[in-house]
Amino acid sequence: MIGLQFLIAVSPKASTLKVLDPQSPQAHAIFHLAIVAGIIFAVIFAIVAGMIVYALMRCRWREGEGDPKQVAGNTTVEIVWTLIPCLIVVALFALTWQTMGASDPPPAPEPDIVITGHQWWWEAHYPKSGVVTANEIHIPAGRPFSIRLESADVLHEFWVPQLARKMTTVPGHPNHIWIESDHPGTFLGVCSEFCGTEHAWMHFLIVAETPEQFQAWEKAQLTPAAAPPNDSAARGLALFQQMSCMNCHAIDGTAAIAGVGPNLTHFGSRKILGAGVVDNTRENLRRWLTDPQEVKPGAKMPNFKFTDSQVTELTDYIETLQ
Repeated sequence: MIGLQFLIAVSPKASTLKVLDPQSPQAHAIFHLAIVAGIIFAVIFAIVAGMIVYALMRCRWREGEGDPKQVAGNTTVEIVWTLIPCLIVVALFALTWQTMGASDPPPAPEPDIVITGHQWWWEAHYPKSGVVTANEIHIPAGRPFSIRLESADVLHEFWVPQLARKMTTVPGHPNHIWIESDHPGTFLGVCSEFCGTEHAWMHFLIVAETPEQFQAWEKAQLTPAAAPPNDSAARGLALFQQMSCMNCHAIDGTAAIAGVGPNLTHFGSRKILGAGVVDNTRENLRRWLTDPQEVKPGAKMPNFKFTDSQVTELTDYIETLQ
């Protein structure tokens, strides 16, 4: 997969997973190692292939000719063809060691973000501020962020190819990775290890912002959900609390405090729904509330068989969660 830029079926906001477009010091280090190693491998291939072609042309059998001169036991030749591969391996080891130090330095004493993989979505908790969000992870551009990776269920693999290397999330055994972006932008990430039915729809976005924009976002995320602005939204909140929705989801400022599913306090401000299966629009939210299994088969949210009016009320309320 490395060395390719391939298309995957995602929302129009993030339609390609780019692995040949490094946008961080960590990704640049890995990319440069791949380029140098690729050149070395290409030179080796060209030399070996050239020698084979030369031997086939120069030493092909001709009528009446004897066997070619044998060089078995030539000490000089044996030393040369042993020494050259050893030097290549040592050089590649040194380059790899250097790249490992640049792309994966030791973790910080305390992580900036704790990211937990769930079937099939990503939870992001910012310990220093208390912000909790899902599937859309904000970072300040130009600053490395220390990430602790955890899993709530099975093995997942966190991968943002433009920013960092892959790292597996292991239940009960936290891993670590650094995330940094050279400039503001939005970068697509995926789970790259099969983890169940909806593994292919376990996407997330890394949103790199200026420090000022990041601080404003973090401040907004700490704001509790606003009161419903109209009767329809108020009925939606009441329905949310009456049904088992609040047994899985949290909405700060309400009685909903569960953490089984994504935190919905600022759901309306996110770009994607269902970990990237569709864009976060009113139409898609209505589809999701009507039948989550139709939008994302295998999702842990059941079909509550809401009436059309109930779907409208829930949508009116959830869209206020900015």
